[in-house]
Amino acid sequence: MSTIERVFHAVLFEVLAISLSIIGLTIFTHHPVSSLSGTMIAVATIAMIWNMIFNAIFDRFFTGKREERSLKARCVQVIGFEGGLLLFTVPIMAWLLSVGLWEAFIMDIGVTLFITAYAFVFNYCYDHLRAALLRRRQLATVQAQ
Repeated sequence: MSTIERVFHAVLFEVLAISLSIIGLTIFTHHPVSSLSGTMIAVATIAMIWNMIFNAIFDRFFTGKREERSLKARCVQVIGFEGGLLLFTVPIMAWLLSVGLWEAFIMDIGVTLFITAYAFVFNYCYDHLRAALLRRRQLATVQAQ
């Protein structure tokens, strides 16, 4: 994947994730879309920054080839990332939405579970659509010759 495509992939992922999270939270809470929009943009921004910081630190402790990391190391990474993210985002959600920490925690857990499933589906679909487009381009190039 080129750098431009990686940026496209990341932006598309985030735009859809934020939009779908706002819709879900609108359905399950009493908060207005405007409040949820700002909150989810803040959460997504925190998640991207935390992702860079956490993974830089994690890579210092778990050296070697990334593709050879054990299941245990990957579980530690996910739990560490998500746990740290909750520490940052729960107070922000509570403050921005004027709710208690418990309500913000429940909402954040819901978003986290949704994003986990969404990431799986999004990347599966993106990879398969990308492969189909590349095959189509390759076929068109062969036919044009």
